[in-house]
Amino acid sequence: MKLIIYWFRNDLRLADNLGFYQACSDGDCLLPIAISSTKNNAITKWGFERMGPHRRQFEMESYQDLKAILQMLGSDLYVFEGNTFEILASLAARYKDVDIYCQQIEAPEEKAEIQKLKGLGIVVREFWQSSMLDPEDLPFKLDQMPDVFTQFRKQVEASNLRCAVPLDAPTSLPPMPATRPDETQTSLNFNSSKVLAFKGGARQAQTHIEQYFFRRLPDTYKQTRNQLMGQDFSSKFSPWLASGCCSARSLAKRLEAYEEQYGANDGTYWLWFELLWRDYFEFLPFKYGNRLFLCQGLTSKSANSFDLSLFQQWMTGKTPNSFINAGMNELAETGFMSNRMRQIVASYWIYDMNGDWRAGAAWFESQLIDYDVYSNQGNWLYIAGRGTDPRGGRPFNTVKQAQDHDPAGAYRARWLR
Repeated sequence: MKLIIYWFRNDLRLADNLGFYQACSDGDCLLPIAISSTKNNAITKWGFERMGPHRRQFEMESYQDLKAILQMLGSDLYVFEGNTFEILASLAARYKDVDIYCQQIEAPEEKAEIQKLKGLGIVVREFWQSSMLDPEDLPFKLDQMPDVFTQFRKQVEASNLRCAVPLDAPTSLPPMPATRPDETQTSLNFNSSKVLAFKGGARQAQTHIEQYFFRRLPDTYKQTRNQLMGQDFSSKFSPWLASGCCSARSLAKRLEAYEEQYGANDGTYWLWFELLWRDYFEFLPFKYGNRLFLCQGLTSKSANSFDLSLFQQWMTGKTPNSFINAGMNELAETGFMSNRMRQIVASYWIYDMNGDWRAGAAWFESQLIDYDVYSNQGNWLYIAGRGTDPRGGRPFNTVKQAQDHDPAGAYRARWLR
């Protein structure tokens, strides 16, 4: 009896999950697992937890939802806590004839985990399934992709590419192994968001997506996407996309159906445009690998200085700038912040406070419920001028940004303590 362990990573769904679909086809038995880092939450070199409470809450809600879905199909989800390598190596040793299937993640730490497992002789099969476009359909090889997003976009559009076709969820699953592993249960207390009622899970993602399209919010996306406050100014797909509770391909297909029903417009195009930006950041590691995770990025720039007291001012919303403070307070209290505000506070840390961009990126990783390794790294490199952006950096004038996006001070009134 061939047992396959399906290790859910950032793909916490059954629909449009190639790796899980293949595991169901290849295995006589299937053991679905997830590994949470909640118990052994690492401390970053900057002195804070790598995963803050909002991210932990969203992760556990997503696991609980996935577990319930699997149980309805006669299976289950076993959630482990601790060191990923040790857990998977122990499971492989226990079950003997077993392969591990999982999502492919092109980031240094995630790749190192896989290589370490393979070093023990464990068969690990990875499946690329997080992008909207299939890399095989692109008009260029990933290691030769255009550096500048505009060139990337134009070549994609010239090839008439919109999205890859998403897979349906399997309707039946292989049985669980006769001997079940011991599962570590987690119980955590969390503070609820003051503004956004995000709840993890594939079913919650689907509910949110359908109400967004039902209310015809894509039509106004371009006009409202840079606003700072409210539930509807942007799509809010990102928390579920980052955790894989929904896929970029299924979203793009839903958008395509919407355009067929109501017609395409600037709003629907810009929604697809932002999904394409996400793909661009996902594909860059295939070309540049670990360089994207170094201090200098793709440049020869040295590191900015790091002043702990200044960094604590920025983290805790106690800088001399009230607009920045409002943004950092929102992030700390909700685990979320508009894309526009993320760019503004990142620019302030890098250029106004002369801070090390890596510390800011690490703080976003800890706090954001929609943290995604590709987008987070790509956007911070973009602002810091250490990525592929030809302008060499994106410093923002915070006074002008406040005038443009918070002229009446409503955002500051909401979030200043």
